[in-house]
Amino acid sequence: MSSEEIIIDGPLARAARILTQVSLKDVAVQAEIDKAGLKDYEKCRDDLTAEQERRLVLALEHYGARFVPDDSDGGYGVRLKFNRLKVRAVERWENEGGTTGADDV
Repeated sequence: MSSEEIIIDGPLARAARILTQVSLKDVAVQAEIDKAGLKDYEKCRDDLTAEQERRLVLALEHYGARFVPDDSDGGYGVRLKFNRLKVRAVERWENEGGTTGADDV
C-alpha cells in the first residue's frame, strides 16, 4: 500500500474485486474477513474495522488492484496494475505478425 491515504468503501471494494475477477470467497480468505461480513460491506449494509479495511486493501492489491487516491485531478478509484513483465509481453504480442493490413473479417 502506498504512503497516500487509500479511501476504501463497499462499492469500491466490490469494483476492485470484480475488476480483478476474484471471488468473494477468495478475497475474504486472503483478507481474513468473514465472507458474509465482506458481502454486507460491499452492499453498504455493514462496516469493517480500520484493520479489516487495511487487510482488504492488501488482499485486493495482491490480486492486481491498484487504488487511486483522491487528488486535484479526480476522485478516488481503482484500476488494474500491470508489472513490467506483463507490459513487455503485451508489446511483444503487438509486434508479432508482420506489417499491419486491412482486416477481411
